[in-house]
Amino acid sequence: MEFEPVIGLEVHAQLRTRTKIFCGCEVRFGAAPNDLTCPVCLGMPGALPVLNRQAVALALRMALAVGGSVRRRSVFARKNYFYPDLPKGYQISQFELPLSEGGAIEIEHAGAARAVPLRRIHMEEDAGKLIHEGPLAVEGATLVDLNRAGTPLIEIVGEPELFSAAEVYAYLTRLRSLLLYTEVCDGNMEEGSLRCDANVSIREKGATTLGTRVELKNLNSFRNVERALKYEIARQEELVRGGGRVVQETLLWDAETGRTRAMRSKEEAHDYRYFPDPDLLPLEVTDAWIEEVRRALPELPAARKARYVSALGLSEADAEILTLERPIADYFESAVRGAGGGGEAGRALPPREVAKRVLREIMAKIKDEGIDPSDLERRYPSRLLHGLVGLQLDGTISGASATEVFETSWARAKGAEPGEADPAAIVAERGLGQISDESAIVAAVEQVIAANPKQVEQYRAGKQAVIGFLVGQVMKATGGRANPALVNKIFAERLTQP
Repeated sequence: MEFEPVIGLEVHAQLRTRTKIFCGCEVRFGAAPNDLTCPVCLGMPGALPVLNRQAVALALRMALAVGGSVRRRSVFARKNYFYPDLPKGYQISQFELPLSEGGAIEIEHAGAARAVPLRRIHMEEDAGKLIHEGPLAVEGATLVDLNRAGTPLIEIVGEPELFSAAEVYAYLTRLRSLLLYTEVCDGNMEEGSLRCDANVSIREKGATTLGTRVELKNLNSFRNVERALKYEIARQEELVRGGGRVVQETLLWDAETGRTRAMRSKEEAHDYRYFPDPDLLPLEVTDAWIEEVRRALPELPAARKARYVSALGLSEADAEILTLERPIADYFESAVRGAGGGGEAGRALPPREVAKRVLREIMAKIKDEGIDPSDLERRYPSRLLHGLVGLQLDGTISGASATEVFETSWARAKGAEPGEADPAAIVAERGLGQISDESAIVAAVEQVIAANPKQVEQYRAGKQAVIGFLVGQVMKATGGRANPALVNKIFAERLTQP
């Protein structure tokens, strides 16, 4: 018997508002425990919630970005359950009448593109946080921090139409990209701004009915989502093959042990006893408001990628990487346009040449130094990269020298005085300008020919690959500064002579 997994995701994204969804308390990660609270988010008797308009605007932005159908009249409900970090004894959420329904996330996997449909996007408040371990923990006790209680969230509920851990990874990558592009959420899984629960079941290949689902929680990174899904799929398959039966339950993923453990039996909607919150009016969204939000949407990653391929001539793979995060795409385009820093201000450079440097040097620095892409322009202004690429294209420096100049420029740009990191200044300072004086290169070529008679004879006998060695000797003799095109031209002339 062969099985296939069926996976549906519920993604909670924290909205980038200054204050909480139903009160004026600040939203800020890292504050002292219970420092950002008030009677409303503490659930004090008589305290009344007031809806945050900016939270609604951000939720609308995401609904439109995924092509969802926005409900003109949605309702907030009370979702009743009892946890120490839920001070009211219920969570304000949306149930029967959510803000948005439908829409899809476009993914690419195994060379094929498809749209994974969404069921809904609804708004809700976050719960607090229980502290079991860490520097604030007390042995034998659980502490409660309610700073997070009342933080505005959207829950993005996907249909169960993902069929592998790899597809889930592609889905989450694209979803996070949309959240970042629209500035709805900062996408920081480590701080809890983006959280994912996965509903997993298996069924016999070819079957159309769904198996018994298990919910996985505590998935705080894309890597852990992938690991947990692979483990759970294998666990369910082994269980069924052995004659067992999958039980509907909620499991916690333990990243340290690489295993899941039972948390509780899985609740259904009736367990929460939803009913409309009597303290909140229905949310009315006008057509004018929807159009205002739609007009403010940026160019989304899929459209930007298509433009990079069709208008800028980039490959699909390069365009995919460059457009995944908005700050990287903005940086790339700024470096293409240019703003001084070597070369003519405002001079547009060939996009492919700039893309090579961004994908190779800049992306490597981001990874090696753990740089937040939103800080890239401050860390290394795009005008400097524009200047560097311009110097190489003009023939002022060679490719090898360009790499050396970049490393120096990058190091100096960290807190450097104006001008110290300028590639043109570094070239002049170090004498790295490319040698394009034909007479000087002719002399170097003739010296190499005289010093390597065996390789010269091999070339003249038809072994064309030897030219690489000879050119390399000239580059070595000139400290990598000789113009490679001119070196090859002169070799071609000299080696055809008797």
